[in-house]
Amino acid sequence: MTFIKPLFLLLLSASILGISSGCAALPNVSEKIDAAPTAQEPQQIVSVKGLLSPKQSNAIMERLKRSVAPTDILERHIAVVESVTESPLTKGNSVALLADGQATYAAMFKAMQNAKDHINLETYIMEDDEVGRKFADLLLQKHAEGVQVNLIYDSVGGMNTPAAFFQRLRDGGIQVVEFNPINPLKAREQWELIHRDHRKILIIDGKVAIMGGVNISDVYSSRPFRRKQDKKAPIHWRDTDIQIEGPAVAEFQKLFLETWLTQKGPKLSERNYFPDLKEKGNALVRVIGSTPGQTNRIPFIIYMSAITFAAHSIYMTNAYFIPDDQILKALTDAARRGVDVKIMLPGITDSQLALYAQSYYYSELLKSGVKIYEHGTSLLHAKTAVIDKIWSTVGSTNMDHLSLLHNNEVNAVVLSREFAVEMEKMFVRDLADSRQIQWAEWEKRPLFQRIRTWFVHLFSRWL
Repeated sequence: MTFIKPLFLLLLSASILGISSGCAALPNVSEKIDAAPTAQEPQQIVSVKGLLSPKQSNAIMERLKRSVAPTDILERHIAVVESVTESPLTKGNSVALLADGQATYAAMFKAMQNAKDHINLETYIMEDDEVGRKFADLLLQKHAEGVQVNLIYDSVGGMNTPAAFFQRLRDGGIQVVEFNPINPLKAREQWELIHRDHRKILIIDGKVAIMGGVNISDVYSSRPFRRKQDKKAPIHWRDTDIQIEGPAVAEFQKLFLETWLTQKGPKLSERNYFPDLKEKGNALVRVIGSTPGQTNRIPFIIYMSAITFAAHSIYMTNAYFIPDDQILKALTDAARRGVDVKIMLPGITDSQLALYAQSYYYSELLKSGVKIYEHGTSLLHAKTAVIDKIWSTVGSTNMDHLSLLHNNEVNAVVLSREFAVEMEKMFVRDLADSRQIQWAEWEKRPLFQRIRTWFVHLFSRWL
């Protein structure tokens, strides 16, 4: 049986990770919702000139409300978010959707080539392959031109990349930080194997940010423990990033510099990391970062709250879908109250165990009316959602325990009717390459498949 060997490795990993993970638990979001103010107070919106007046904020929110059918996303949900995070809702942003690695890399290379002051790059995986070497060559070139280049890569994500690859960058003058080294002798303070930096952020001159799920790899992105060298034609990876210009870029910059500081990176040279920014578009954007050890796991709370207050539609795409009980209940409750809930999940995967684990939840979801689709033509790696034609998110957060509890993650939440339309169009295109899971067929699945799914689910916290 092909799943026995990886399951053995999973059990071994679980025994190690269980020691370091402690009793971490996700927050009770119902309590957060109950504690949030219910009065219709003006939203806190920040422009390039600072905090808007209540009158200005109300005018913006009223325009948004008129653009869509009635939804609590624009009032009650935002009140919950503002009660748990200090990350501001910023106006005046342009947001461009980048579907797949080819579009993302093209945008990244163009932005890097235009850099004049600095390039800050934070990634989970940076491989020594054709794509990785192109990035390295351009970064070294920009440094030679006088641009300050700072790189953060994750130690686990980079474990398949030779040390010489990063040493070449250091020798070329690039500042490089290895996030939470695997080697305990290199640990800066407490050795934290399970705490990974899963973010993917590129910031150019403090004015342009590109973020999402795409790593730096020929395959676009993958999990280092599960990648296999294969000389056959590569499987296409389906992923999503966005490019943002406007005041929200400063929030990505803050996250990058905070990580650099906590990882005790080399002293950064004096650069214009926070330039004066101009409004570039009409989108409202909130940047949501998370790190382990916080009482509030912000991306989880925001996902939960948005699903809870959805009134019409929830279209979610997620690469590693192993939801906790709260997410599962929120999705099934939404479907039962008449919300059109569609979830797109991988049908092809780099982790067969994760595929088995996600299917454990199909029965409960399908019986409640949730529509499930498995993407069949590509390896789905995107982490996105669009709700009620106005609320969208793109980021690095998977719907699994490692991502929600233990990783550094980042998501952008976009309030824009125009951007939501683009997100829905992308979702519909992906549906054309997906197979819907039908309850009548699912309930007839073989006994062995049921047992295998149940057994793998027992260890889902470590997938």
